[in-house]
Amino acid sequence: MRAVAKLWLVAMFALAPGGIRAARAGEPVVVFAAASLKESLDAAAASFTAASGAEIKISYAASFALARQIEQGAPADIFASADRDTMDYAAGKKSIRPETRFDLLGNRLVVVVGKNAAVASLALTPEALSRAIGRGRVATGDVASVPVGKYAKAALEKLGLWSVVEPRLAMTDNVRIALSFVSRGEAELGIVYATDAAADPGVRIVAVFPADSHPPIVYPFALTANGRNPQAAMFLTFLRSDAARPMFEKQGFTVLE
Repeated sequence: MRAVAKLWLVAMFALAPGGIRAARAGEPVVVFAAASLKESLDAAAASFTAASGAEIKISYAASFALARQIEQGAPADIFASADRDTMDYAAGKKSIRPETRFDLLGNRLVVVVGKNAAVASLALTPEALSRAIGRGRVATGDVASVPVGKYAKAALEKLGLWSVVEPRLAMTDNVRIALSFVSRGEAELGIVYATDAAADPGVRIVAVFPADSHPPIVYPFALTANGRNPQAAMFLTFLRSDAARPMFEKQGFTVLE
């Protein structure tokens, strides 16, 4: 994979002014990205750096929190959101370059339990969910502001499960915190992305929400309006390439382009 990426990047940098040597100079490309992208985006960044010498620095957090930081002037070259609504917000605030925006990835919404939990599978019915929760908690992102929480609320409402889950919700600032609650045994269930479940050996998937129970889980990427690093556009192009595709698919994302 690294060899493929290197061949692709050599071709890209050959077309750039100054070639690869010029690309190695200067400041790192700064990426603000949804927390659920960590493993795959770290791998893509490492491959890009190994092939080009260009440094990539990535800050992971909840999408809306990152959008607000960019709006307030935080230095970032690329923004990667876990939902279209947050990217729409950034566009409305003129925080991104809209002509560079594209939808790159899709994901699935799942229910997880701790690896040693007695639950083997979970029917998405009020009775089964209530039994599984017991006196415990259901961890997910904040349903008002964190993409995974918004997807979770939509799915629960569509399936008639919101009234069962709402009183037991433990809402977090991002999906990885919700995942850690379940992994550490601090919540009985978690509603997270399938890719997050794949990243933590301390949890197991026991249910998958139907795709039509919530808005499509889509990850848009774009250059920020204030970004000035010319290598940011190259990294964004690399993320859309066949060389980067397996890094996302390995984690369980669906590549949309």
